[in-house]
Amino acid sequence: MTTKNRPADCCLSPIIPMPLPETTRAATVGVFKALGDATRFEIFRFVAAQEEPICACDVVDRFQVSQPTISHHMKVLAEAGLITVSRRGVWAYYAVDLQGLRQIDSILGSFAPPESLVAS
Repeated sequence: MTTKNRPADCCLSPIIPMPLPETTRAATVGVFKALGDATRFEIFRFVAAQEEPICACDVVDRFQVSQPTISHHMKVLAEAGLITVSRRGVWAYYAVDLQGLRQIDSILGSFAPPESLVAS
């Protein structure tokens, strides 16, 4: 990375974010990748809106994609730590993972500069 001389009247020097441990970075990127697909994002919103775990059949009925595609989306969301799955006989039931929601909140909160630096 090259450093150029900045004009004296340019602006403040940029704030460099704290480095993330690789595992945290990878998990964060995984969350954004999981939510980066429009259908998967809407599936996550649908599951997160439920008060109780929702049956896979209800998710399939709600979206205009096949059951195998829904299963794939659910697998991606589960691997990202955003939903949980439980089995009841042959049916899968999905629920939002509260730890995943807290992770999203933490991630988004980490993008803003400290409040003391924010101009009002």
